[in-house]
Amino acid sequence: MIGPEMLDTSRGQDPAPTEEARGCLFALSQPPLMIFLTVIGVLLLMASLHDLFLL
Repeated sequence: MIGPEMLDTSRGQDPAPTEEARGCLFALSQPPLMIFLTVIGVLLLMASLHDLFLL
């Protein structure tokens, strides 16, 4: 049979709060990612301007 100590599932203290899930906007706000995306954007812009004006 199940003893009384097995039925008591309450805790003396509240569990520690878990971190909130962070979404895409948090990831985009990270400086290394923003620098990477800026470099890629500049390269694409330079390539498109080269195609438009020099070819």
